[in-house]
Amino acid sequence: MMNRLRPKDASVSPRFAGIPTFMRLPIVTDPYKLDVALMGVPFDGGTTYRDGARFGPREIRVQSALIRNYNPVLKISPFEKLRIADYGDIDVNPLSIENTFQKIQQEIETIVEADALPFSIGGDHSISLPILRALTKKHGYRQLGMIHFDSHIDTWDEYFGMKLSHGTPFRRAIEEKLLNPNKIIQIGIRGQLYNATDFDFNKKHGVTMITIEDVFEHGVSFVDDKIRNLQGDKLYLSFDIDALDPAFAPGTGTPQVGGLTSFQALQLIRALQGLEFVGFDLVEVSPPYDSKGITSLLAANLIFEFLCIIAH
Repeated sequence: MMNRLRPKDASVSPRFAGIPTFMRLPIVTDPYKLDVALMGVPFDGGTTYRDGARFGPREIRVQSALIRNYNPVLKISPFEKLRIADYGDIDVNPLSIENTFQKIQQEIETIVEADALPFSIGGDHSISLPILRALTKKHGYRQLGMIHFDSHIDTWDEYFGMKLSHGTPFRRAIEEKLLNPNKIIQIGIRGQLYNATDFDFNKKHGVTMITIEDVFEHGVSFVDDKIRNLQGDKLYLSFDIDALDPAFAPGTGTPQVGGLTSFQALQLIRALQGLEFVGFDLVEVSPPYDSKGITSLLAANLIFEFLCIIAH
């Protein structure tokens, strides 16, 4: 296995020998030795339809063995610029979303206290809420903005009478004043709604929604112009794999046709250069619904691209 950290920073226990890691990186569980901590969050207790995202981190690790060091488009090797390692998995509770949220928040607080950047790999989209709780404690009240790739707005009020699910995290985050809604941009929104009023919460709070029609009709440059409005802000990036068309990412819980192509996703990620990110997540990869691992492979490549823009 290639050791992509300086030898003095690697702390690989023998009990991890032979276990796949993100991008063949060493396992380092001391955040003070890291600039970026890649961690799995194998939880899908917030899923409302097709489960299986708890297996996402495991399969993304396997497929990420194909990732090489150097990005010829961005002309950078992130592993030479930053101390990046596999931090392992957060110890979730599959029987309790509340207890899982406590565990996630506590672990993210530990990482950001060490001034490392948390990169969470889910898991379903509900995990973004406790991550944002931890980041807001670090970076301040209503200071965070967010770039959110998704086919869904994830600002619904409840599912089956429950306030916590993968369809509600950003409504809770706005209500808890974890995010400044005027600094939220959602990209790739499309598909059917439950009611004609489903966008009302976003419109009331000033959330910017860029639909898939906007992307296809006006191009990446249109999205880039909107994103540049967040220059200078502290940002969280949340990427739901169902932002992509199921032709490119079939392995997800709530697929929606008519999405981004894999190349468009790469272009949009590369357009994020120069922004200040304090945390990332990539969620909703569900290997049981995947075809030959293509969704997990795509996710691994997107993670690499994010690492490149962080390092740039």
